[in-house]
Amino acid sequence: MAQVILQQVSKTYPGGVIAVHPLDLHIAHGEFVVLVGPSGCGKSTTLRMIAGLEEITGGTVAIGDRVVNEVEPRDRNIAMVFQNYALYPHMDVRENLEFGLRMRKMPREEITRRVDDAARILGIELLLKRKPRALSGGQRQRVALGRAIVRDPDVFLFDEPLSNLDAKMRVQMRAEIARLHHRLGATMIYVTHDQTEAMTLGQRIVVMKDGVVQQVAAPLELYERPANRFVAGFIGSPAMNFLSGHLERAEGLRFITDSGDSVAMPADFAPAARLLDRPTVMGIRPEHIDLAAAGAASGLAAPVQVVESLGSETMVHLGLKSGTFVVRFPGQAAAKIDKPLAVNLRADGIRLFDADEQGLALPTA
Repeated sequence: MAQVILQQVSKTYPGGVIAVHPLDLHIAHGEFVVLVGPSGCGKSTTLRMIAGLEEITGGTVAIGDRVVNEVEPRDRNIAMVFQNYALYPHMDVRENLEFGLRMRKMPREEITRRVDDAARILGIELLLKRKPRALSGGQRQRVALGRAIVRDPDVFLFDEPLSNLDAKMRVQMRAEIARLHHRLGATMIYVTHDQTEAMTLGQRIVVMKDGVVQQVAAPLELYERPANRFVAGFIGSPAMNFLSGHLERAEGLRFITDSGDSVAMPADFAPAARLLDRPTVMGIRPEHIDLAAAGAASGLAAPVQVVESLGSETMVHLGLKSGTFVVRFPGQAAAKIDKPLAVNLRADGIRLFDADEQGLALPTA
């Protein structure tokens, strides 16, 4: 396995269309890094530049100790797993796994050993004589993973490999890939638009938007300390609630939204003085909001619009002038549509963003 280093790597298409702005990224030996973002953000283009399938416009790509800008994809010692399984339909599973090794004229004994090892790791020993048409989607994806494993590459590259699977199979295959990384200790770079995949798989996550890296951090750091409003809204499900307005001192500290809603801030919330009376966006995740005790002063009270009971938790949508405000309660919540509900905001869950939507550091006391 090897480290991967991108230095000022960029991609511009004819006509001046910038797909990836210059980015720097150092992926350590054995690290699992996920590139995540909405469609068109440049994540797949970045992966393809690492693989050599897309010519870079500027910068350098290094795998291990070697700059590979001018190296053909087949000579970069990488293995790529695509969204489509790309299996040869006329070959059985064993033949599909062997094919790349045979093309490299590897000794027969070594081919057999590698294929048997990969089949055992992935639990597909009983499928080796089947044709792809006789396999389920999850089984085909395992075969695609096996084809990457037998190459014993320096780096594994995954380009949205689970997009064609149903929800249950995606959960299962996420666990398979995580176990595979732990077992192989391999350097893996994974592209997805699904933030749940990113949060559950990545040791570090690269969040991209419009070809620009927004933040690179461990999953919990992204979740708890987003660098800007985009990251805060993209990471987490349901998404973070946002209210645009300003802080002011009126009967205690309050957040006044642009639409006129008044939200009482927690008594232990201590914003910097420079934030008072300035355009600000307040963000808070649904799970950082609690039901107000009877008779207690609440952060806000608003009529219930929607109640989503999921068994282990309940999502309640409150209707504010500023828009919908989502609250997540554990278990069942006593909320009725069109009835007002009073809730409190937790001080440690509030995030503030300036007029440029950049995250603001808050004092701890």
